[in-house]
Amino acid sequence: MMGTSRRKFVQTAAAAAGASKLAGQQTGNVRGFDHVALPMQNTDAMLAFYRGLGFQVAEGANACSVYIGDQMINFHRPAWWQNATFTLRAPSAKPPCGDLCFVWDGTAAALKTWLDRAGAKTIEGPVARQGGRKKGASSVYIRDPDGNLLEFMIYPA
Repeated sequence: MMGTSRRKFVQTAAAAAGASKLAGQQTGNVRGFDHVALPMQNTDAMLAFYRGLGFQVAEGANACSVYIGDQMINFHRPAWWQNATFTLRAPSAKPPCGDLCFVWDGTAAALKTWLDRAGAKTIEGPVARQGGRKKGASSVYIRDPDGNLLEFMIYPA
């Protein structure tokens, strides 16, 4: 403690203890997406399409939820997203404004069969892409009835 006053030492120690305590209070961080919300124009066609893909769909007064594993897409009904009192949305979002990418856990052939069975038309793919997992994959693209772009990414095993 030579050259440092007792007061300075105590102040420095107290500041360090306070910073350590604050750092210890942060116990979490962002882990991923929970859901995405998009405006929807063609309610009946959209719900039939997502049900046809085999997704669970729950209808609400203002939004319809499409479940994909532990995530969901909330599609806001037209009367809701067009209502001026509804401000918890992107102010300029209008259908089609979605560009969503799903991970397909299977082969490209199985994906094609699944999409064909649902009546979805492939607009591109399979094509090589770099995914969010920071590795190469292949993607297939379709559009839903509102025109949102849906990408299905297949990572190598």
